[in-house]
Amino acid sequence: MAKLRVAIQGQEGCYHEWAARQYFEGQDLEIVCCKSFQSEFEEMAADPSVLGIMAIENTIAGNLLQNHELLRKSQRQVVGEHRLHISHVLCALPGTTLADVVEVNSHPIALAQCEVFLQNTLPNAKVVEMADTAGSAKIIKERNLVGHAAICSEYAANLYGMDILARGIETNKRNFTRFLILQDKFMTPSLVSRSEVNKASLAFCVRHQQGSLSKVLTILSFYDMNLTKIQSMPIIGREWEYRFFVDLTFDDYVEYRKALDAVMPFATDFQILGEYREKTEIRDK
Repeated sequence: MAKLRVAIQGQEGCYHEWAARQYFEGQDLEIVCCKSFQSEFEEMAADPSVLGIMAIENTIAGNLLQNHELLRKSQRQVVGEHRLHISHVLCALPGTTLADVVEVNSHPIALAQCEVFLQNTLPNAKVVEMADTAGSAKIIKERNLVGHAAICSEYAANLYGMDILARGIETNKRNFTRFLILQDKFMTPSLVSRSEVNKASLAFCVRHQQGSLSKVLTILSFYDMNLTKIQSMPIIGREWEYRFFVDLTFDDYVEYRKALDAVMPFATDFQILGEYREKTEIRDK
């Protein structure tokens, strides 16, 4: 059976890879590492058979706005989602103790999320920002950087053969990231069947008239659509006009399609970014 090729943003061992391996658990994967989200979409465009996984929102950092636009402009559709509990560890070369650590390396967001631990446990250690959490662990291992420690996932620490000095070092323990599973719009069969669909991601503009957005939301409510997210972004070159990204869940697919038909007269540039199964399970690491 052929491997599933899955594009991610980041190094081997990053949270994107861990999310991909959880979502496609039991399947033989070939992970395609990309330096940026833009390059990830370019990789998928070059080979339509390549699937993608992409972070779209985090409970602390909020929405990744640029990823909404990358998805909207692409030939990709959302066919699934995965929610991952982001828990950081401090790791170092085998044999290292906390007392040996003189420098801590990681992505700036991870460093900020662990600021209280660093201040209380390693107040004298130098904190150095790096491009990637997993990459920080990889560099320490490859360069044999004695006295350096990385903040990354437990998965990355194990992947690079590092000793874990502390677990769960993030300040806010309610740190979760939602990832989208992406597939080429024209690839068949889809990863999700129509009978499983109970969630959709939409993008649209509203006519520049008083009450247009309110009418759209009222229609969706009338058809018992449950809005789980609404995000606005300004449209460049069109002052005070906005594009809306909406996630909604539903129990009846037929009613959902009726709701879309009813919304059409009040919306412009309407796109269905994906129809998929809502994921409620949240997994650690």
